[in-house]
Amino acid sequence: APGCVVVLVEADRPLGRPDLPPEAHPYCAPDAPGKARMDRPPPDPWAAPSGEPLVYEIARTRWLDRAGAVAAMDVSDLLDPNARDVFAAARAAADGAVPLGGRAAYPWRLVTPGRPVFGDHICVAFDSTERRRRWCVAPARAPDAAWRPARLGNRDLTARPATDFYRCMALRHPGAEVSQIVPKSSLVEHPPLLALAREAFGHAPARIPALGPKTPPPDGRRVIVTTMKNEGPFILEWVAYHRMIGIDDILVYTNDCTDGTDALLDLLQTRGLVRRRDNPYRETALKPQHAAFKAAEGEPMVRDAAWIVCMDVDEYINIKTGDGTLAALFAALPEANMIAMTWRLFGNADNHAYEDRPVTEVFTRCAPELTRKPHQAWGFKTLFRNEDIFRKLGVHRPKGLNPQLVDRIAWVNGSGRPLPRGMYRNAWRSTLDTYGYDLVQLNHYAVRSAESFLVKRDRGRVNHVSRDQGLAYWFRMNANADRDRSIQRMAPRLRAALGVLMADPDIAAAHRACVAAHHAKITELRSRPDYAAFYGHLTGARMEKLSRLHPRFGANVFLSGPDAVPDEILARDPAEEFFFTVPRGTVRH
Repeated sequence: APGCVVVLVEADRPLGRPDLPPEAHPYCAPDAPGKARMDRPPPDPWAAPSGEPLVYEIARTRWLDRAGAVAAMDVSDLLDPNARDVFAAARAAADGAVPLGGRAAYPWRLVTPGRPVFGDHICVAFDSTERRRRWCVAPARAPDAAWRPARLGNRDLTARPATDFYRCMALRHPGAEVSQIVPKSSLVEHPPLLALAREAFGHAPARIPALGPKTPPPDGRRVIVTTMKNEGPFILEWVAYHRMIGIDDILVYTNDCTDGTDALLDLLQTRGLVRRRDNPYRETALKPQHAAFKAAEGEPMVRDAAWIVCMDVDEYINIKTGDGTLAALFAALPEANMIAMTWRLFGNADNHAYEDRPVTEVFTRCAPELTRKPHQAWGFKTLFRNEDIFRKLGVHRPKGLNPQLVDRIAWVNGSGRPLPRGMYRNAWRSTLDTYGYDLVQLNHYAVRSAESFLVKRDRGRVNHVSRDQGLAYWFRMNANADRDRSIQRMAPRLRAALGVLMADPDIAAAHRACVAAHHAKITELRSRPDYAAFYGHLTGARMEKLSRLHPRFGANVFLSGPDAVPDEILARDPAEEFFFTVPRGTVRH
């Protein structure tokens, strides 16, 4: 620019003596003691503890004090030609200074591998709001301002600045692949950067490949993908319920079942009600649930589905609008292609013994809707249209966003409110701003009865395989502070659907065999001293009372375990308004 003077400080080598080896500069050595570095003068200003501020003051005194305005920027930064004139803004500012904000810019890939240039940088992260802070100052109007790399002493520039420059990140990290600098699933082309690359630098950058979305038919099939192990007694109700509300296909992956789960599912498969597959996790390095999802992606019923959800047999889609069916939910959310169904944790409601009765009728106690803790309480599962916006199935939501299609996402919560873009890539749980239960919630019967929980613990987990489902898990997930019977409006239709299934003598026999195996396993486990003691803890008065105090506890209580709650807190009335927490890691049980 006319009248512009650039003072370039090369910060990766000490000023004045670039010929000296690193060991000759003790103030740059990584093991140099802290305060001892002040004991003797350094060999050059840059190596001193106050080197950076000193260099700024030297540059100011020698060259810049008489400048109309000075902007502090890095050599990888580009002023945005479409933004304000930052120099004029500083000269016009009452205190002679303005903050600058820099947005990170990235290539999709480098035109010349290993040699990044400004013109390669045509992308930004769609879900990032971070701005790199710098400043511009008019020295004559701000003689008392102390110049520092990212701030000005004696000036408060903490107000959120506009985007005045782009920071070209591949130039800052020239030896790294783009994917090592930023998740590529977050990158979208930024038209102003694309224009800058072509017009200012005459560069033809590598573009993000175009990708057209798949448009499934509006009347296409709805599919559940799930994994099961020893869930036999609970399968019929779950299948009957979800087919009743509008699920067309259920794809189940099983492994190592010993309670008749496989036999019952195979029988249901002959009736056209489910499809069962052996979980191929042993042939992979993946956890059972992830291996199943990867295999499911190649199944025609999944590839051709209109809507997909990955969920478990202890989760029920509870639709609160219209007649309680998926058709009613889709009618209430005609523009949505992703629906986050937030968990409502249901506890055991003090039911200790297992009975062969519908889960949705027996367990009616639950967490309140406003349940920020424990951390797991507001997890969600996502019902999504199969439009190839994402590349793969995930436990809580589809994964591997194709960023070219980010603008096609219409993701809403259970009340129909849009989710923020910051949740698009990795979010798996709701927040105070994003939870909602007005139209749909996911009833999560994570523990069921105390006796059934013994079997669940013995079976192990399909995702967090190394984590024990012990007393701490029961404490977190056994939520009995509130009551919700909203799903029971579907009970007459569910009983009728179950009646049709049980009228088939083969299905009825297979179900009874699963129930008998479940009872037998409970008897076996309760005969063992370790499980007998564990069952005693689950069913004791202390754990029953704790399950009604969840809303009064902070996050660290759930992280520390039930023994972190002292008796005087346990004695409080659950209806009383109070809050209790502990330092993290106080007790672990």
